[in-house]
This record gives sequence, structure tokens and C-alpha cells, in this order.
Amino acid sequence: MPAKPFAGERPVTPEVVREHNLNAQEYEAILAMLGRAPTLTELGVFSALWSEHCSYKHSKPILRTFPTTGPQVVQGPGENAGVLRLPDGWAVAFKVESHNHPSAVEPYQGAATGVGGILRDVFTMGARPVAMLNSLRFGPLDLPRNRYLFAGVVRGVGDYGNCVGVPTLGGEVGFAPGYNGNPLVNAMCVGLLRETDLIRAKAEGVGNVLLCVGARTGRDGIHGASFASEELSEKSAARRPQVQVGDPFMEKLLLEASLELITSGLIVAIQDMGAAGLTSSSAEMAARGGVGVEIDTGLVPTREPGMTPYEILLSESQERMLVVAEPERIDAIQAICAKWELTAIPIGRVTDDGIYRVRHHGEVVAAIPGQQLVDGCPIYHSEAIESPDVRTRRAASPPAIAANPVAALERLLDAPNIASKRWVYEQYDSTIQASTAIAPGG
Repeated sequence: MPAKPFAGERPVTPEVVREHNLNAQEYEAILAMLGRAPTLTELGVFSALWSEHCSYKHSKPILRTFPTTGPQVVQGPGENAGVLRLPDGWAVAFKVESHNHPSAVEPYQGAATGVGGILRDVFTMGARPVAMLNSLRFGPLDLPRNRYLFAGVVRGVGDYGNCVGVPTLGGEVGFAPGYNGNPLVNAMCVGLLRETDLIRAKAEGVGNVLLCVGARTGRDGIHGASFASEELSEKSAARRPQVQVGDPFMEKLLLEASLELITSGLIVAIQDMGAAGLTSSSAEMAARGGVGVEIDTGLVPTREPGMTPYEILLSESQERMLVVAEPERIDAIQAICAKWELTAIPIGRVTDDGIYRVRHHGEVVAAIPGQQLVDGCPIYHSEAIESPDVRTRRAASPPAIAANPVAALERLLDAPNIASKRWVYEQYDSTIQASTAIAPGG
């Protein structure tokens, strides 16, 4: 059944295509893939999954040059997190990811939801998070905007990790003019698991059910993945509604429920609804399994009335999981979720036709070849050119300065990049879980 535009949605025009950050080459690829013009809902799906944040369309050629295999590598790139083998049947899962643009617009929530997302990437592998780390960069602190970003990011990182109950054990903070108004916020999570408990986000089993677990879906974070792929500008402050809003107490419940579901053997697959929300989690799980999926957005629990399928698919509301399970296990799954005060609502099924199909109360609003949707984004091989200014500065030698060594040392120790970071790490709980051997600061 072909897709039809949802009632009231805008027609797809060249201007609308540009609004969705798709270039002419990409739109031509979409037309060739579908054999027709996309609906607005389909255009939104492509915009999210073909953003740099989800597709790595500019960075993939470089990332492919890294070594990713070895005797102790249990899981390399392509999953929610990497996993390495440890002795005695144990394994360690870890992931590091940036949340730069959201933090530049709304530092507290941007940093907090960066922590939340990285936690979910690790515990969806079946690992219990045991440590958080971070790497932060800001502009000089003599500018008020940079002080605002610095304070908000540090508080967001601390509040979320502290509330979930995972210690923040290490990190680094640096300051340089190049980060004025454009901070780098990298969060890392480390988790431990028994290797036999490892689970992958791969949809399998035609007829198996897709369940939405955790928080309800709202309008926050729509187009967050696309926003994260754009260049920051003076207009970026208007993108504040595209920054997600986190709830660490819901995250703690979701963590415990997810780990219990995984160790119980009741589920086939699980994936975080992170960047691009329901769109990426469902499409990527289907592509990994070589199957199709059919979702009815009218069944997704929402926080606000009247949400369209476009909004439901692209919402990046936090603390949500997509689970794949056999139909006869739904009751047992819902019982575990209810124990943790969470819901698990069936919203779709695995199909055998390879189509990524979205319905809204039965009406088809999107129908896209699933494997091509995930793998068909054009890949760009950009030329790397070093600027003449950089080459000139590298060739120059700093001038010799006659200075009093004691005075120079005092100035160095007063420099933000060298001075104590106690103000930062004392906002992080480093002893929760009672396993910390060496705390930040020595």
C-alpha cells in the first residue's frame, strides 16, 4: 500500500527540502529510491537518518581507517557501544559521544541529556554502568557567555549522573578562544557485563512485536539529530525547543528494567530512542536484521494531544526504549516494566518485506525500502586542506621573554588550563556505588 500525505501536512517543495537540510543530490537519491515524491513524514525520516549525526556521511571515510578488530574485541562499531573481553567471562562496554550543539544553546539540558544518552547506549548492551567520564572545552572565562556555558554544562553533567547513581570518576576541562560560544561536551560511560548477557540491537523474527518502553513521547527534541549536524550561527538560539529535556529519575527506572529484561531472556533486541528517536531505533534495528518493520504512531504513548506522525517519529524525548519481543512474552515484559513503574506498549511488528512502513491509526504515511533508508545516504569524500595561517604559525618560533621564574610559575598556576579543577569535580558524585579506589583530584 503506497504512502499518503497525513491530513494537513505541508506539500514537499524545494524550499521544504532545503529546510530539512537535504541537498539536491540527496533529494534525487530519495526520488530514485521511492520512484515518487516523498510525503512530508518520509522527508522528515530521511532528514534525520541522513544527517551527519546519524549517517556519518562526511566522517565515515576517515573513521573506516581506524583499526576496529582484535582478539579481545567482542563488539566493534555498528552497535550502541563497543565491547571488549575481560578475563573470567566478563566484558567491558564503553561509549563516548558529543553533545556540543545542544549544550551551546541550552547548556544544562544539553549536557544532562548527553549523559543520559551515553548511559542508555551502554546499558542497552546488557552492561551495568559503573563510571562516567567527560571531556569539556570552553572559551575564555572572562566572557560572560562562556562562564554561563561552563557553569551550566558542569551542573548538567553532575546533576544527571548524581541522580542516576553512576559515579563520575574522571575528565578534563580546557579553555581556548576557538571555543567561544561553541563548547565541546563529550560524555563517556563504562559498564560491566557477563559476556553471555550481551545483547545486540538487531530485529529478528517475522511477527515479533515492537514495544515502546519508558517515558511518553513529547514535542521536545524534534529534529535534534539534524540540528546537531548543522553549523552553529546567531540563529541557533532559536533552536532551543530542539534540545531534549532529561529526567534522571526515570532513567534510573529504565536502567533497572532494561537490565532485568535482558538478563531474563524475554526480549530479542533493545535500542535506545536517542538521536532521531523512534525513527532511528526502529529503522536501524530492522536494517541490522535484514527485515522490515511496521509501526503505528497512533499507538505510541504521547504527552501532548494531537501529535502528528511526523512529530512522533522525530521526537527525541528522553528515557525511552524500543524493544523487540515474541508476542507470547508481552505479558511477562509488561509485568517487569510495571514493577519499575514503567509502561511497555506494543506499537508495531517485524515484517518480511524489507519495508520501513509507518501507519497512523491504520493509514500508511510512510513506506520506504528499509535497507536503502539506512545505508543509501550518499557518502562524501571531502578534501582536507590546511590553511596558510596554520602553516605559518606552526613554522614560527615563540619569542624569548625574560621573566622571573617564580612570577612565571605563579602566572602559569593561575591559568585556567593549569589551575585546579576542584570546582568542577566536586560537583560530581565520585563515590556512589562504593567501589571508587581513586577519586578525582587524587
